[in-house]
Amino acid sequence: MTEQLVVRTDRTVDEGAGLATLTLNRPDKLNALSPSMFAELRAHLDAIAVDESVGCVVLTGAGRAFCAGHDLASIASGEKAPSKHFEPETVDALEALPQPTIARIHGHCYTGGLELALGCDILIAGESAKLGDTHGQWGLVPVWGMSVRLPERIGRSAAKELMFTSRRIGGTEAAAIDLVDRCVPDDDLDAAVDALALEILANSRGTNRIVKHLIDDQAQRGRADALLNERSLPHGVPDDMAARMAAGGR
Repeated sequence: MTEQLVVRTDRTVDEGAGLATLTLNRPDKLNALSPSMFAELRAHLDAIAVDESVGCVVLTGAGRAFCAGHDLASIASGEKAPSKHFEPETVDALEALPQPTIARIHGHCYTGGLELALGCDILIAGESAKLGDTHGQWGLVPVWGMSVRLPERIGRSAAKELMFTSRRIGGTEAAAIDLVDRCVPDDDLDAAVDALALEILANSRGTNRIVKHLIDDQAQRGRADALLNERSLPHGVPDDMAARMAAGGR
């Protein structure tokens, strides 16, 4: 039997159906990312991308950590991904999912793990979480998107400081510099993620998909062009618009 590296579970949070939870499942390795793990993760992402029943996705890690980063042992052993840029393209696929995505961060979230988390729309961390970019500590350079997504989140100077120093910061400081959107007590992490997912799932999935497309597309356009693009309804209107209007927004 092959090791199950990523587990996808579809579950219900209260009355909100349609939550897909992706769990990085190598707890003995602090969920360090190997090429085979990326291959399985990509298969799940590709399936979710076309699954109309999924309205929200949570990415988390099993055991004591979200993800300690790239599995350096796999690099040393010569294990290869299916193609040259498979790992960064998998982070791109996570970022491009049409559904809203939440990173549930606990324990270590370093380097490749942080790059993966940055592919999510909303990041929620427990107070004891530790986040950082350690490329410099190992004499490596980012190729999975860190030099783009980290400055987009926290600004150029703050990103340079974290990357130049390989400093690890806690959940509270990460929230203070907007590296994560929210920091909560460790015991409240599951409840906070579930509550947010429920709020998302209560809304029109079509609206959420279109809004995500518009916001992500805006980053590639000038402001005036983005405003014109929005009013042209490039993605149409949600399938449930008429029903929701008739029901008074419920």
